[in-house]
Amino acid sequence: MEKYNVLVLTDHSGHSKENSLYALVREMIVHPLTARVDIATRGNPRNQHFFDQKDHAELWVSKAVNNFEFTENGSRLLEDIFVADLSSYDLIWLRMPPPLSASFLNFLETIFTNKIILNDPKGIYQTGSKSFLLNFPECCPPMKICRSKAEIIDFKSRFPIVLKPFREYGGKGIVKIDGDEVSLGKEKMSTDQFLADLTEGEIEYLGVKFLKNVRQGDKRIIVVNGKILGASLRLPAEDSWLCNVAMGGKSIVASVDESEEKIVAAINPVLAKMGIAMYGVDTLVGDDGERILSEINTTSIGGLPQVAAQQNLPLVAEAIDLIWQFFLQRKNENNERSV
Repeated sequence: MEKYNVLVLTDHSGHSKENSLYALVREMIVHPLTARVDIATRGNPRNQHFFDQKDHAELWVSKAVNNFEFTENGSRLLEDIFVADLSSYDLIWLRMPPPLSASFLNFLETIFTNKIILNDPKGIYQTGSKSFLLNFPECCPPMKICRSKAEIIDFKSRFPIVLKPFREYGGKGIVKIDGDEVSLGKEKMSTDQFLADLTEGEIEYLGVKFLKNVRQGDKRIIVVNGKILGASLRLPAEDSWLCNVAMGGKSIVASVDESEEKIVAAINPVLAKMGIAMYGVDTLVGDDGERILSEINTTSIGGLPQVAAQQNLPLVAEAIDLIWQFFLQRKNENNERSV
């Protein structure tokens, strides 16, 4: 059986023991298709040229071993390091925190030409904008791109709305407008005041109808190579409508319903063609009581080890198997195109 080398790109400086990378890599190491897993972290000062200055002359890596785990000082990633032979890797696995700049993603494509990158850099950048949801209007609440004050005023005249900055994440920068009242996090202001602070030409929001059932929770569904592996429900804090855990919400294990299965079935063929193998789908309860699509996340999806532990299922091992299936599919497609 042919085996393959894996290079993981990450940034351990923001990690905690809950980070999914460690469980995923442990399973990757023992998979029968894996020859070796090396990890390069942006948190290593020696890698500044690669990650920040986009200079591929040198990349320092550590070899992952069977007891690979999180340490407070990052010793697993900073000790026994060596310069990587970038041509020796078959799969490049991006486990970087968002946002990822277009220049960095383009850089990766340049230095890893003809390599399979998970997820594909072009796919990450395209799906990283909230406007990507406009490809699936049948799955989403009413939406409108707002690039001017006039467009915001027009859209908010129809119903309460939420404005989402195109490339923010984790609930950052989200604005709720209900009539003449604006909520920006816990800050309240008038619509006139909010609009006065905006600069024409720099406005770039996806406007979405505010859903009255939002406090029923934002469900994160984890999908790998088209298969739903699990889900968690994120509930808002008592004094907030934002469901993000980073904004004070809490997360509990959840099941996936038929409407959500249909959403994944609708979006997965599009994402697969873009080289997106592992992603998260976020859903909210629509005004009709059915779950609808609110977000698609394609950068460094976490939470799977926690869902696996809550359900007592080997979901991490299954995810790695599905990743290798995706790799082999892409490899075969690339070989066919080169013939």
